[in-house]
Amino acid sequence: HLGQLKRFSLRELQVATDSFSNKNILGRGGFGKVYKGRLADGSLVAVKRLKEERTPGGELQFQTEVEMISMAVHRNLLRLRGFCMTPTERLLVYPYMANGSVASCLRERPPNEPPLDWPTRKRIALGSARGLSYLHDHCDPKIIHRDVKAANILLDEEFEAVVGDFGLAKLMDYKDTHVTTAVRGTIGHIAPEYLSTGKSSEKTDAFGYGIMLLELITGQRAFDLARL
Repeated sequence: HLGQLKRFSLRELQVATDSFSNKNILGRGGFGKVYKGRLADGSLVAVKRLKEERTPGGELQFQTEVEMISMAVHRNLLRLRGFCMTPTERLLVYPYMANGSVASCLRERPPNEPPLDWPTRKRIALGSARGLSYLHDHCDPKIIHRDVKAANILLDEEFEAVVGDFGLAKLMDYKDTHVTTAVRGTIGHIAPEYLSTGKSSEKTDAFGYGIMLLELITGQRAFDLARL
């Protein structure tokens, strides 16, 4: 499957992002920074530069995860275009999403632009549900996202919802309905049973989706200490 993915050289991605210039940073997350880039063919991409975790056998694991992500193909999932791996760098290359994330559309919309209308919000809710359902029901082994939130639901030119950042997801074996790994996620969006037991399942994602839905409907952060 890696054969279908483009393996970029580090140089190509340095040129595309202007040497990972701060002015091209689209966002920061637990995994590292995301940069906007323009490839030699003119297409716009988002380059996720992963924080380096030096682990023995890490390269093989990275390739396995890249392969897993590349096999999840659905119109409501962010498609992986390619990757780059060097002894010191690990990068993932995705198409650039023109309309940002649900979080940015709800909270950072310019004053001169109208808020998202109801039909658009409904389409976003349905699209993101379809993307998650595909990860849970049509991937073998199934993929649990573990950090579903408004910032990880991206929007294309038509405001179609695209679930991103399922690199958090670990391979799930059908024999194991729960995986125990370090709890990953965002406070206020993590299912209580996942926090207390460290075990995640589809229900963890359903909880995160419910919180995202609440934010989509109200336009407010679901978890905002300033409001307490």
